[in-house]
Amino acid sequence: MNTEQKMEKAIGALESKLINIRAGRANPAMLNGIMVSYYGSMSPIQSLANITVPEARQLMIKPFDPTTLKDIERAINEANIGITPTNNGEIIILTIPELTEERRREYVKQAREVAEEAKVALRNIRQEENNAIKKEEYPEDEEKMLLEEVQDSINKYNKIVDEKLKAKEEELMTV
Repeated sequence: MNTEQKMEKAIGALESKLINIRAGRANPAMLNGIMVSYYGSMSPIQSLANITVPEARQLMIKPFDPTTLKDIERAINEANIGITPTNNGEIIILTIPELTEERRREYVKQAREVAEEAKVALRNIRQEENNAIKKEEYPEDEEKMLLEEVQDSINKYNKIVDEKLKAKEEELMTV
């Protein structure tokens, strides 16, 4: 896997983590990663139910198999996403509470931590690549050029991380 692919992968990981930081609006991706015990095996909630957004601050979960309703409800409670599910016997409704200013700031802080993790991952990729270049024993001028190319791509991807963080901060702070 080349350096660019590794960096793209780091950006993809950043995007998926930022999606899970909620902004007071319902998004089915909020439930990504929630696993439900279904006949003894763990299954992602998306494979057991239809997840829709009937209103801006509501998620509706309609299981394909009605007997899994309690298991899905339990999995959501255990996932500790900060939303209490409402079960009416046929569907589960998640109502996303209005965010307070304090909560918004906590989410921004969380988004900054995720962005910093992405930058650390990018720096690690740069370090690996620099070490690989130095190990190859290129002529001095060629080595310098290759190291500069790696640094340029790091700068490009760090800029992408900053842009994604800025967009997420704006989304979170918009009332």
